[in-house]
Amino acid sequence: MRNRSRTRRVAAALHLVVAPVLVLPVLAGCGGGTGGTAASGSPPSPAVTAGPSTVAASPAPPSPAGTPAFVGTVEVLPAEARQRMTGVSWRPGCPVGLDDLRLLRLSYVGFDGTAKVGELVVHRAVADSVVRVFGKLYAARFPIRGMQTIEAYGGSDDASMAADNTSGFNCRNVPNTTHWSNHAYGRAIDINTVENPYLPGKQIMPSAGKEYLDRRNVRPGMIVAGDVVVTAFKAEGFAWGGAWKTGVDYQHFEKP
Repeated sequence: MRNRSRTRRVAAALHLVVAPVLVLPVLAGCGGGTGGTAASGSPPSPAVTAGPSTVAASPAPPSPAGTPAFVGTVEVLPAEARQRMTGVSWRPGCPVGLDDLRLLRLSYVGFDGTAKVGELVVHRAVADSVVRVFGKLYAARFPIRGMQTIEAYGGSDDASMAADNTSGFNCRNVPNTTHWSNHAYGRAIDINTVENPYLPGKQIMPSAGKEYLDRRNVRPGMIVAGDVVVTAFKAEGFAWGGAWKTGVDYQHFEKP
């Protein structure tokens, strides 16, 4: 069966322009849980309506002077992305299927002050919210070190964190547990992992994050209470791990 997807493009004012895109067949069966074609017999994900349309979104501040306009896209996973993810960041048995995930291409401002474009994979239910968040971060020129999907690091969260990478979906457990992380549902994002370390117990993850334990000494890329990052994610219903009492996770935002 042939489905058609939509690609949403977001300009500086974040009006989402939708254009039809061909969806190729899934390369592997979906895992159990809420995935699209789960082996457990869960119903498939709803087909995306074909044909162009316009979806209104909350406006964001305009891009800073001299900076290219913010552009983001939301796309049903193309065949190439499905192939590179399978066996690395996704496998049969994961709590969501590939049909429920979306590939986002997002503008961001690097630590060198130049505009760049990165990729995130998230659940379709939060895709538009994530685009709006990153539109606000771009407008505020909040610096991001890099933004690659986790397959660039062989699916290793440790390697991604050590590289200070901003990422989303990864079918994995919460470290040191047998419980699925919200990353495994595509409903969590980690940002600037070195400047914003995860502190489970007495650990510092990644280890380079020890240079940023003093949260009163705010340096570029750090996320602190009430700043543009926390405020933008909160407006979209995301919780911030930096506000947790245990297992503080400054890099982490999730929408259960």
